[in-house]
Formats: sequence, C-alpha cells, structure tokens
Amino acid sequence: MSLRSTRPGSVRRLAPVAVGLVLAVGISACGGTTRDSSAGDTSGSTGAAAATANPDAPIREGLKIAFLPKQLNNPYSDIEAGGGQTAVTELKGDYKLVGPNDASASSQVSYINTLIQQQQDVIGIAANDPNAVCPSLNQARDAGIKVVAFDSDAAKQCRDVFVNQATTQGIGETLVKMTHDLTGGQGDIAILSATPNATNQNAWIAVVQEELKKPENAGMKLVATVYGNDDDQKSFQEAQGLLQTYPNLKAIVSPTTVGIAATARYVSSSSYKGKVAVTGLGTPNQMREFVKDGTVSQFALWNPADIGYLAGYAGAALASGQITGKQGETFTAGKLGKYTIGADGEIVLGPPTVFNAQNIDQFNF
Repeated sequence: MSLRSTRPGSVRRLAPVAVGLVLAVGISACGGTTRDSSAGDTSGSTGAAAATANPDAPIREGLKIAFLPKQLNNPYSDIEAGGGQTAVTELKGDYKLVGPNDASASSQVSYINTLIQQQQDVIGIAANDPNAVCPSLNQARDAGIKVVAFDSDAAKQCRDVFVNQATTQGIGETLVKMTHDLTGGQGDIAILSATPNATNQNAWIAVVQEELKKPENAGMKLVATVYGNDDDQKSFQEAQGLLQTYPNLKAIVSPTTVGIAATARYVSSSSYKGKVAVTGLGTPNQMREFVKDGTVSQFALWNPADIGYLAGYAGAALASGQITGKQGETFTAGKLGKYTIGADGEIVLGPPTVFNAQNIDQFNF
C-alpha cells in the first residue's frame, strides 16, 4: 500500500505498511562526547556544509540510528517509529527509540544529550519546538552525528535534512478544500491544533489562513485556533469549548491525529453530530468508526510508517557519505525508491490521501 503518487525526481513502488513493535527506553540527561569519524562522516554543521557526496558509497552496516519522536505512546508517533525500525533492520543497523511522554518544547533536550553520550551515528527527531532542541542538535552534529528531522522540522541550521510528509502548501490546500467541500464554502470554522510551537502545525495553519483569503473561500471565516497539546483529554475539552463558545460553528479542522480523533469522539455523541463537520489529519484505523457512524465525511493523511522508513534511509545515506544534505543530491530509500533532496535539505514523501467512506476500508494503519 502506498499513499503517494509519482512526481518528477521520485520513483515510487507500492508497498505494504510495515510497523514494528517498539520499546521505550528511559534515559537521563548527560553531557556529550565526540567519537571517531568514519568514512563519509563529517564533524558538525561546518563540516557538513563542505563535504562532498559520493552517491556510490556503500551503506555502512551496524549504524546506530536513534529515533526521537515528539512523544511516546502516541499512536501516530508509534507508527512513524515502527517504519523507522523497519528501515534500520533492512539496513542491518542498530535501532533505538527514546522520547518523552509529553510533547512540551524542552522535553526532548535531555534525550539528545544522552544520545550524544551513547555515540549514535544518526538521530532522527520530530521536533516539538524547532529552536528549543537546536543547541543540543548542533552539539550532536559537532560530535559527528547526522541529524534527520522528520514530520516536524527543527531549525534548518540544526539538522542535515528534513523528511516532510508532503509539501506544506499541499497539506494546507487539502485542509481548506476538504473544509470547503463540507461547509459549502460558507460559515464559521475553527482549528484545533497540537502545540503552539509545533513547526509543522504552524506552517500548515499559515497556508490555511492564506487560502481563506482567496475569493472562492471568502465565505468561510476562521474564528479561533486552539491547542490540545496532542493530549486526548485536553483536545476533547478544547473541542467542547469551541462548540460552546461559537454556536454558529460549521466545521472544526484538526491537523493533528490526536485532535481530530478527540473532536470526532465528542461530536459523535453530541447534538452537534450532522451539524458541525469534523475534518483534518488522522489515521484510517483511528477514524474508521467515526466515518462509519457519519460523524466524519472526509479527512486526510499520508502513510506515517513511510515517514519513519524514509528518515531511516536518509540517515543511513548521510552517515555513509552518499549524501550531505545539499539540494539536488539523490539516494534510494529501499521499497520507496529514489528521492531527490530539495531546497533547504527538504525531502518530500509525497501528497496526502483523502479518506472517506468509499476508500477507508482499503487502508489498515
């Protein structure tokens, strides 16, 4: 199964979702140490900028690749990490999963420091805050560790590449199009986001705001943006608050899997069912019951496992010297095929898929 369509510079093959079982490893903060650089490695951000890629370099076996998602025990993050584990296993590397149980801005810093101490070859991170993690990530790069941001970017000067789910513009446009379809292009709408500092959420919301300025969307008015902090209960309460505060609300748009599920759960058992549309970004398995009971007509997402999988292969390519993160460099990501690095080190997985009652049973993740 694949949620992508072929685009220039990227060859894709259909593949099933692979989600590995992952164990959270509790760790404490400690200082970083440098380690010996091996073939293809450079030391830190300055060296990375000056390095030369060798696309024919073999992938090193035994690479230590650690994944640091926004938080553990989050269904979406678990699927992403499972895809990363699949990639690292295929690459004959050493996979590690660490992370906080909350998605606060500074919660990831101590984990980065410990991964430096453990002399990892690659750190893959979905940043809770693009700047809070920056000093520690640059310490990792100075120690010769390659940094792959995925799903939610770190500041550009603090990582080597960023694996994006889809283009920011494409996701924002998809959110607005679904909302337009569901409301007929008229009425008050609200956004229930994750955390106030989430890089990806804020970028998508900025596109939504610009799209709403277009004449064809002028009938829709964004009356509020609230934050559930990717916590189920808080998101549930925020959805309830929106509906009580804005009695004329026509739609709640939640570009976060936790938020859309919590919103749908509240609406499904309330008098708002059938009156207020719920849409955003969610996984098919998470949203299936709400599509089946008529609470949600359509929502969108990509394959989260493929994000982690692509991040794993990008990290191995960096650590092996196949790529340095410069625009135009190419590498092959296993079953996903060939990818080309874009501007600012961005690697785009592919466009989102819109799910509805007609196609949702074709997907299982």
